[in-house]
Amino acid sequence: MIESIIDKDIELLIFLNNLGTTQWDGFWLIVTNKFSAIPLYLLLLYFAFKNYGLKKTVIIVLFIALLIAASDQTSNLFKYGFKRLRPCHDESLQHLVRLVKSRCGGLYSYFSAHASNSFAVATFFSFLLKDKVKYLSYILIIWAFFVAYSRIYIGVHFPLDVLTGAVIGTIYAIVCFKLFKLFERKFIA
Repeated sequence: MIESIIDKDIELLIFLNNLGTTQWDGFWLIVTNKFSAIPLYLLLLYFAFKNYGLKKTVIIVLFIALLIAASDQTSNLFKYGFKRLRPCHDESLQHLVRLVKSRCGGLYSYFSAHASNSFAVATFFSFLLKDKVKYLSYILIIWAFFVAYSRIYIGVHFPLDVLTGAVIGTIYAIVCFKLFKLFERKFIA
């Protein structure tokens, strides 16, 4: 059963990755670059400050830092626990996958920290600002999907890596948001 899932995952990676073209490579490299999201993060901070004030925004930043740390470290724990090679490090796949950037990243792939972190941020801020900024939730979820897909496009993650990352990031964000609301009620009022 697991072998069948892994085989389908490889097939889907090869199909999706090979849809890419050199004309789109630059776009997906920008999407996948963690620093390209800085303007979005600054905008989210602005919205948080505008709607919650300085004190709550500082608390929000602390919760986001905790959320990203948990998401990122869980990804590392899984990577070194499962030890599934990235497609770009798997010799049996290297000739089948388009590697868009010169550096492939770490050795292991399961699960994608990029997908987990982007879905964590998108979900947390979607809950936080859903009644404050119209359409923001939709934009954030689309952004998270783009970041997650970019990992497949550039050839460094399998679809299952991305899907698992998205699910775990979303779950962590829901838990973290509930903890934030609890903290807010008890200590910030």
